[in-house]
Amino acid sequence: MSTAIGDTAGGTAGDASGARTLQVELEIGGMTCASCAARVEKKLNRMEGVTATVNYATEKAKVTVAEDSGTDTAALIATVEKTGYSAALPEPPAAPAPPDVPDTADGGRGADGGTGPAADALGPLRQRLLISLALSVPVVLMAMVPALQFTNWQWLSLTLAAPVVAYGAWPFHRAAWTNLRHGAATMDTLISMGTLAALGWSLWALFFGTAGMPGMTHPFELTIARTDGSGAIYLEAAAGVTTFILAGRYFEARAKRKAGAALRALLELGAKDVAVLRDGREVRIPTAELAVGDRFVVRPGEKIATDGQVREGSSAVDASMLTGESVPVEVGPGDTVTGATVNAGGRLVVEATRIGGDTQLARMARMVEDAQNGKAAAQRLADRISAVFVPVVIVLALGTLGYWLGTGEGAVAAFTAAVAVLIIACPCALGLATPTALMVGTGRGAQLGILLKGPEVLESTRRVDTIVLDKTGTVTTGVMTLTGVHVANGVRREEALRLAGALEHSSEHPIARAIADAAQAAEPTGALPVPEDFANVPGLGVQGVVDGHAVLVGRERLLAERSGQLPPELVAAKAEAEAAGRTAVAVGWDGATRALLVVSDAVKPTSAEAVRRLRALGLTPVLLTGDNAAVARSVATEVGIDDVIADVLPEEKVAAVQRLQAQGRKVAMVGDGVNDAAALATADLGLAMGTGTDAAIEAGDLTLVRGDLRAAADAIRLARATLGTIKGNLFWAFGYNIAALPLAAAGLLNPMIAGAAMAFSSVFVVGNSLRLRRFRALATGPDASDGRP
Repeated sequence: MSTAIGDTAGGTAGDASGARTLQVELEIGGMTCASCAARVEKKLNRMEGVTATVNYATEKAKVTVAEDSGTDTAALIATVEKTGYSAALPEPPAAPAPPDVPDTADGGRGADGGTGPAADALGPLRQRLLISLALSVPVVLMAMVPALQFTNWQWLSLTLAAPVVAYGAWPFHRAAWTNLRHGAATMDTLISMGTLAALGWSLWALFFGTAGMPGMTHPFELTIARTDGSGAIYLEAAAGVTTFILAGRYFEARAKRKAGAALRALLELGAKDVAVLRDGREVRIPTAELAVGDRFVVRPGEKIATDGQVREGSSAVDASMLTGESVPVEVGPGDTVTGATVNAGGRLVVEATRIGGDTQLARMARMVEDAQNGKAAAQRLADRISAVFVPVVIVLALGTLGYWLGTGEGAVAAFTAAVAVLIIACPCALGLATPTALMVGTGRGAQLGILLKGPEVLESTRRVDTIVLDKTGTVTTGVMTLTGVHVANGVRREEALRLAGALEHSSEHPIARAIADAAQAAEPTGALPVPEDFANVPGLGVQGVVDGHAVLVGRERLLAERSGQLPPELVAAKAEAEAAGRTAVAVGWDGATRALLVVSDAVKPTSAEAVRRLRALGLTPVLLTGDNAAVARSVATEVGIDDVIADVLPEEKVAAVQRLQAQGRKVAMVGDGVNDAAALATADLGLAMGTGTDAAIEAGDLTLVRGDLRAAADAIRLARATLGTIKGNLFWAFGYNIAALPLAAAGLLNPMIAGAAMAFSSVFVVGNSLRLRRFRALATGPDASDGRP
């Protein structure tokens, strides 16, 4: 993290003109809507030599400063503060707590599962919402149901509504005051003015008008007539609007709180402690204390603590979570290994070559962060319209006041009309438009194994035209599986599998596990013989005695030395397997090579149908993998994909997505591994398989809980349907405001009409959102093109 300009992981860089630039990251506080982020960004970009991007979702500003501009960190922070918001450099990561002393009872996370300001703010916001809801419900019911209007009911209504406007709406009042000081107006300004005007007018009517008289009622009349307002109170509007908008903010905060979770998930993948060699003895220390040049021991099943070079031992390293390679990589002295990968075989002694922020894992974390900050936050439709709507409403209210005063109607009538304009314009249904559709859509998605992360990601689903599919764990199972058994003439298939499986059952190598599991499943009793004299031949295979037979299982070279060459019929099978990118394992016993086992990462049975459904949605599928081209092409042919990008490293996956975007494509990405996290964040729409790593899940915009790729098509259909519902809700919410404003300005709106119109608008929005409960996943068939519930 940055501590000063230029003190970043990337150091000093240069722009297209060759000028040297420095980078800094700032945490921005106090933003309440996307227009706040736009205002901060605009102010920073006006500074000399500064280029800034402010992300409302992550509440961070990524700033690039020309080295010769003379601008420093203090100037950047001062500019943000003058705009009305707080700014600070990110705090350095806290030192890890000892294993037996957790930071908190929940492992350092808040009760909501997040950390930092977003998580801290969620609790008070929830409390504010619940209190406001409890107080508002009786106020609205008394105003709307004449049967509940007992004698002096209006004073109870005031007692309940006043705390809602003062306490519940306090965040809106504070934001409005900040905006006022800086000459700006947002939806917060309108909410604050509307609720305060409604409360203020109600107080005037109660204490100085006729509304406070015993026996006062709001008759259920839907007549349009001019009134002086002295007998009307608007407490239900003030309390109801506050509660509705608070609900919207709460659900928005829940969606935002996980913005930094992808980075935490990445960094938590690494080993927490490591056995370092000190004077020939193993000493266990926290990984953070490792130094370059230290030698450490990695036992089978342990994570490799940091990037390094093998000095002693040989083993197979499972790097699939980082590289996407489905086959474990054999390593020995002199080979390089990467931190957070898993030692699947023998004991290794590794010399640390990179530590801390220089490791591949840390670089990938920075890639995810850069991608998240670089992705423009989807501007909410309500905020975009409010940039024009709010100032227009305020001007209209002032114009209404001036007009009626000028025509001699009197101050009471003039203020009644002006206040009615503010109240009717206050976005009541607007507070429900996004959160209700999102609640219903996400709830239905959860039932179908689809998790939507928030309204920001939905707009991308309509625009995407290309979908990039990671191979390992997404299109394929991600687990090595026995896919073929070939035997020499006169050899029984069951015998070959039984002898090989018995021997491999004693090995922890992933390929050995695939063979042993298949052999065990083929045995009627499920039990395999126990081998005698089992021994591992480093880098080549295993040997031992099974049922009196001397058995060898491994590479062709191992068997060629001890059991002779492959028979012709097995040579052809081996060539065919390797041409398809599969792994061929030779089996021999009693001095002859007698069988060939083919192991591969098997394609999921539903992947071909999923690709057809994605095509039906108008998407062009592309297979992207770190595996070699032969494997990739074989898988692509099996599932019906024409475009293949193979042999890519994790950082190259991001570049591949960016190349497609540079061609004018809108790219969706489906992946499940750590190596996919940055690409998921870079893509216009990221879909993470829930069976994958936390880093991939948190970096994605949509999460598919099931490991079934068909859920990707359903997820896009659901997201499109939810977005359509939100847009419909916003249209009707604003339509209600725009249609009613002329009546309010003409002084023709009495409280009952305003309340009824507000209630109808809200009920319509809720009812429209509930239609999403009828969304159905496609059981069979490729016809998924409509994108409707």
